[in-house]
Amino acid sequence: MIDTGDLSNLGKTAILDGDALVVALTRRFRTSIEDATIDERTFSILKPANADDLIREEDFVLDERLPYWADVWPSSIVLAEKLLELTGAGRMALELGCGVGLSTLAATSAGFDVLSTDYYEDALDVTRANVFRNLGTTARTRMVDWRHFPEDLGTFDLVFASDVLYEKEYAELLPVLLLRLLAPGGVALIADPGRVAAPVFVEACAIHRLEIQKKETRPFEAGEIKQKIDIYEIGRG
Repeated sequence: MIDTGDLSNLGKTAILDGDALVVALTRRFRTSIEDATIDERTFSILKPANADDLIREEDFVLDERLPYWADVWPSSIVLAEKLLELTGAGRMALELGCGVGLSTLAATSAGFDVLSTDYYEDALDVTRANVFRNLGTTARTRMVDWRHFPEDLGTFDLVFASDVLYEKEYAELLPVLLLRLLAPGGVALIADPGRVAAPVFVEACAIHRLEIQKKETRPFEAGEIKQKIDIYEIGRG
């Protein structure tokens, strides 16, 4: 049994795992559960009930940050589907922008040793909570600012991200990061629903001598939502 008496006083940077982290998140903001079914597998995603609740004026003034991380986006569902088709045993993977952790869950389930990164501490905590809730393991997470990228992350066999090309700045930065992060023979999978900066990303890959080895388009339908999600498979040229 967890003693929850003091959890409401925990700061955002408190290091918690397992059930204690789940309880702390439910006290930090209103939460809801969303099931994401991929093929025959269903992941139970704990997430903020309303992303608008997380909007903070100070964050937006600082660098125009908005809590896009707090939803389950179609691109993350399609990327998770792709990741579950892979064999990750013995391979290292990195997620750029883990959000609520769905793609991290898929990659971990596929056998990859995953490091999940995001620019929001809340996103890292939610990802850790969801990995624990669904898989009973502890996710490795790290807060990463793409504009001040750490030098000590190392290289990875797989780097993946979903719906991160919504601004030109990120589209231009991402290929630079991939050059640093991809191990020899490594591959990046970037899922995108046709954001305005996607062509900028493609051009930046060519400039930095990254090869788009394959572009696969998968349909997504859920109720009234109908999208086509592009998955770019990228390696060193």
